[in-house]
Amino acid sequence: MKVLVSGGTGLVGRYIVEGLLGAGYEVIIGGRHAPATNLFSRSVGYVPLTLDPQIDQIEAFDDAYLFVHAAFDHLPGKYRGGEGDDPETFRRRNLDGSVALFEAARRAGTRRCVFLSSRAVYGRHAPDTLLREEMAAEHPETLYGEIKLCAERSLAALSGPGFTTASLRLTGVYGNQIPNKWQALFDDYLCGKPVAARAGTEVHGRDVAQAVRVMLSTEAGQIDGQVFNVSDMLTDTREILSMLQEVSGCRHGLPAAADSATVHPMASDRISALGWAPGGKALLRLTVGDLYRQMQVSQKTVVGF
Repeated sequence: MKVLVSGGTGLVGRYIVEGLLGAGYEVIIGGRHAPATNLFSRSVGYVPLTLDPQIDQIEAFDDAYLFVHAAFDHLPGKYRGGEGDDPETFRRRNLDGSVALFEAARRAGTRRCVFLSSRAVYGRHAPDTLLREEMAAEHPETLYGEIKLCAERSLAALSGPGFTTASLRLTGVYGNQIPNKWQALFDDYLCGKPVAARAGTEVHGRDVAQAVRVMLSTEAGQIDGQVFNVSDMLTDTREILSMLQEVSGCRHGLPAAADSATVHPMASDRISALGWAPGGKALLRLTVGDLYRQMQVSQKTVVGF
């Protein structure tokens, strides 16, 4: 079964593509550029795809029975605040452009569409609030969160017979692919530089891919028009770096434990009831070790060992 994945070469999209390939799906990457040779473990297709709402891109969906929309246009390294000094273009491409793709997919006869949304839709809540999908999400704190929420609602409004829709509200995504969001953190710690205490909720990219597969394989009536939280655990820089200590033998001082009271955990029981089972702290520990080993190999390659 063929799946079109927009943004499939991105930091999160790559996990999704690999998860789909491993599950036996045929994957078509939709983006501005074809993926580099051997970027993925198996061969993938490619079609040009952009977030320009003025272009009718219905032909990109000709061979796609399923559509996973993971593309997002932003300043490098930033989602919140990713609009820089051009919020109108940010909104036009990421909201209007996404809705145009949803509509094209529906007109083309694509049977199911999964949208990667964000916990940013929830905005500010009282301390110790557990974020649940049924909570009113009316006032996101950022333009990023506002756009994700509007796109969710636009997609849900398109759902109907023959076109199943669902949105996944992702928390922070970590993983073992390079480049990696923790590379600078690990480098700073191993070099003895001070590291700030920070807490956050995280989910492995592998488990995001698993969530996408659940959305693609579950009976339509159980997911259509709905949103699902995708979050595994609450952790902080001290816990992550303590795992790095164990595998590296480095004994630089750890940052203080972060104040986790300001971080709202996300309830993921709705998608767990459909069979989703994240890797938890055991997977976090394995990933930290894998990242450290990859860093060591990379350093040896650079210096010619």
